[in-house]
Amino acid sequence: MKEKYKKYLNYDYSFDKLTTLGIFSLIIVIAGTIGFIYEVIFYYFNFGMKDIYWRGGNFLPWINIYATGAILIYFLTYKQRKSPLKVFFISLISCGILEYISGLGIYVLENGRRLWNYNVEILNFGNIGGFVCLRSVLFFGIAGLMLMYIVVPICFYLAKKLKKKTFLIISFSLCFIILFDEFYNLIFYRIFNLPKSSTIYKKIGINYIKLKQG
Repeated sequence: MKEKYKKYLNYDYSFDKLTTLGIFSLIIVIAGTIGFIYEVIFYYFNFGMKDIYWRGGNFLPWINIYATGAILIYFLTYKQRKSPLKVFFISLISCGILEYISGLGIYVLENGRRLWNYNVEILNFGNIGGFVCLRSVLFFGIAGLMLMYIVVPICFYLAKKLKKKTFLIISFSLCFIILFDEFYNLIFYRIFNLPKSSTIYKKIGINYIKLKQG
């Protein structure tokens, strides 16, 4: 196992286009799921350990910005993976910028709407406008290390170990389910006049955070 890990750090793997797409599909699924788990745990403590809150706007436990950030980190740090310090700081800075631009963009384009608000959270030191804070970017740095030294090697291992057809069926199927859920709750529910996941979940008693807007 140690030799395989050294090989990952020192050898540039080459996969065909379909397998590469399968790897990215797995990264998207895993990263968005890890982001969901992080937010559920954090907000459990943030609100006094009284309730568990569902995070994200989907039926499945997955949040899109973490998947986007993971792909960004991969492209920015893969060639730097021999240096954990570089991976950490590149992840911290790039995803901090992504989070700020995303939060500010939603706020400006949707008349003061916020999907997160660090102004009213614990451990919000270094807070900038409620869109980004030191705690969040430190998590992105740590998440970048997890991605490049745990998640990506596992994805590479599966791509090498499994039969190509099996690997692609698993990775594409999982990603399709996740993305269908995402597009349903972003677009399809409007077109076909269907209930969003949050509407259904609230009816069955699942808690959502009521964010202060503006």
